[in-house]
Formats: sequence, C-alpha cells, structure tokens
Amino acid sequence: MIRTMIVDDDGLVRLALADILQDAPDITVAAQASDGREAVQRATAQRLDVVLMDVRMPHMDGIEATRRLIALPEPPKVVMLTTFDLDQYVYDGLAAGAVGFLLKDTDPADIIRAVEVVADGQAMLHPSAARRLIEHHHHTARGASAAARTRVERLTPREIDVLRLLAGGASNAEIATGLGMRESTVKAHVSRILAALEVDNRVQAALCAKDAGLAR
Repeated sequence: MIRTMIVDDDGLVRLALADILQDAPDITVAAQASDGREAVQRATAQRLDVVLMDVRMPHMDGIEATRRLIALPEPPKVVMLTTFDLDQYVYDGLAAGAVGFLLKDTDPADIIRAVEVVADGQAMLHPSAARRLIEHHHHTARGASAAARTRVERLTPREIDVLRLLAGGASNAEIATGLGMRESTVKAHVSRILAALEVDNRVQAALCAKDAGLAR
C-alpha cells in the first residue's frame, strides 16, 4: 500500500485529491496538512511514501518543506502541485529534491498513475511540460556547467545514452525500448548514473545533464 500525504492550504483541493486517490486500491491517504510546517510534523511522526506538495502556503512554503522532508532519515518522494504561472517555484522545488510535479487540473487517472510511478522510484518528468520548465528557468552559471561536465565524464558512453533519454523525460521502459535493452539493465544504469553524478533522483540528474549540455 502506498502511503500518501496531501499538502495544500485549500481545503477543497485536499478533499478533491483525497477523493481521487482513495479510488485507487493500492493507495491510501495517510495524512493531510494545510501548510509546510504541519507537513513536516506529520511526516516526522509516521512513514510516508509519497507527498503531494503545494508550492505557496502560509507559515512554511512547499519548497522549504520539501528540503526538510528530503532530509528525513526515510524521506518520502515529493511531487509538487502547481499551475503554469508558478513555474519558477516548481523549478526551485525540483532543485530542493522533489521528484516531479503535477498540475492541479491533471486528469484523475493521471494523478493516480503519477503517485504509483513515483512510489516505484521514477520521476514525473512530463516530456513536454517539464522540459519546457527546465529550459525556461534553469539558467546555470559557468562554474556549475563545468562541474556538471566533470561529473558526466565519469559515465560510460552507454550511460550517457541513458542519461540523454532520461533528461528528455523517458521512463525506464521507454529507455529500454529506445536503446534495445532490458528494463532491469536500464534500472542498473540509472542507479550508477545517480551515484556518478552525485544526485539523489532522476530530476536532479536531468538538471545536471542540462548543465553539461546533454539535454536540448
């Protein structure tokens, strides 16, 4: 069972998301919170697998709450909730350790699938929207680009092929199909890539690929 928490200062949004998730047999809404501070308290008190996190909230915003959740001994996967006019905040959330984002008007079936995919260890890098967000807001300094290139040089040519597709939003299954590999082999490559790039998740690996000039 995937234990989730919904964090949003709008009670109607929390209610709607809870209704959607409770329709999935493998998901349970274990907690709800109205701001980031309450979210951190609830996550500290119990085990959670996935957190749907609003960006702008009183007392503590979703970005700072994400940083604190990721620092927990057993951190949950965090997915930011947003609208397109909050793209900069979403980028900041991804950089803080979130594994993806959802629009608040996402189709209910896609919200359920997103929670399941994230709980399985993959990121919600939507091929179009996420790539556009990164392109528009990820303006890197020269030093950051040089550091990213140095880390990428640790990878084998095959791992670089995997990283390019990962940075484009491809899932493990899509990478396997595109490169003629087994999905289990892709998972092994992704684990090695994360370690070599010194990042915690696929989103941060995609940002590193962008810094290094691999993602277009």
